[in-house]
Amino acid sequence: MTDPIYAIGDIHGQIGFLEAALDLIAADGGTEAETVFLGDLVDRGPDSQGVIERLMQAQAAGRDWHVLKGNHDRMFHRFVTEGTEHDARILSGLGWLNPRLGGLGTLASYGVDVEAIGSAELLSEAARKAVPQAHLDYVNTLPVYRERGDLLFVHAGIAPGVPLAEQTEDDLIWIRDPFLKHTRRHPWLVVHGHTALDMPFHFGNRIDLDGGAGYGRPIYPAVFEGTDCWLLTEGGRIPLVP
Repeated sequence: MTDPIYAIGDIHGQIGFLEAALDLIAADGGTEAETVFLGDLVDRGPDSQGVIERLMQAQAAGRDWHVLKGNHDRMFHRFVTEGTEHDARILSGLGWLNPRLGGLGTLASYGVDVEAIGSAELLSEAARKAVPQAHLDYVNTLPVYRERGDLLFVHAGIAPGVPLAEQTEDDLIWIRDPFLKHTRRHPWLVVHGHTALDMPFHFGNRIDLDGGAGYGRPIYPAVFEGTDCWLLTEGGRIPLVP
């Protein structure tokens, strides 16, 4: 029997929810448990800076943690380093600084006075001074998936039928309908976030762990033993089944 592996969905700057989820994992599997974080570390919540620092420090200390890149993490990096506010995969045309996407909250967590700075260009300039290079390097080099046996951990999903080596970063961090509407089995049980639900759900061929932390709902950590899955709660494990 393989060791259990734990997973945490989208964090979105919610450091308090993250710490509560980590406490549940520690109670179930100990502080050294292998844990995968499904990306979207930043935006919308109050402390994106604190979330990145927390994960960086734990990995530097040797924790068996594997942090994946989400679309919000890439937007954050691109805005700070390039001044890029828009991503072609956002069909609405909204930019990262729009309140719905939450970029202003991320900049504020680094001490940028977002209310006093009126233009995207000046915000990007202020962000380059405020965001540590170590945080930018960390976000930019995050992997986009983790394969573990019959499980594939990824932020958004995969393009159905495409070999893993041929999947694009854009699909792995952005995809929705072609993946969400696919009902046949994949080569793995795909564990993902990105598409917020009221709480995690098992769709048979995939599990969506984004319970909506970006909209103020708690983070629901999960544990996997093989492809069997449970959500962790204060009252213990709850089976997550199709």
